[in-house]
Amino acid sequence: QVQLVESGGDSVQAGGSLRLSCTASGFRPASMGWFRQAPGKEREGVAGIYSSNSTTYYADSVKGRFTISRDNAKNTVYLQMNSLKPEDTAMYYCAAGNVAGPFLYKLLLSTTYSYWGQGTQVTVSS
Repeated sequence: QVQLVESGGDSVQAGGSLRLSCTASGFRPASMGWFRQAPGKEREGVAGIYSSNSTTYYADSVKGRFTISRDNAKNTVYLQMNSLKPEDTAMYYCAAGNVAGPFLYKLLLSTTYSYWGQGTQVTVSS
């Protein structure tokens, strides 16, 4: 049974940092990503990573502030979020799939992924 378990969401002040974690069980994903959805908005891709070569890709809105990484031995992906802004407030979802590349833009497409976590809330206050 495939399962994604996320953790790390919290409430922080603007300028603060958080690290989200997501551990996959039941399979070894070729690609993993983080998405977010704010109230009244569509889900958007934030960052993604291919397992084979750790190639990463980011949405412009988080580039330079967020870092995605992966520990293949633990089947875990992380999202380090620095310099958080109120507009980063959202439910963050981990996603995993079998797409192995090579197109980077696909890492931010929800259709790339077959499995989703339950979400973890990030709230940034000004």
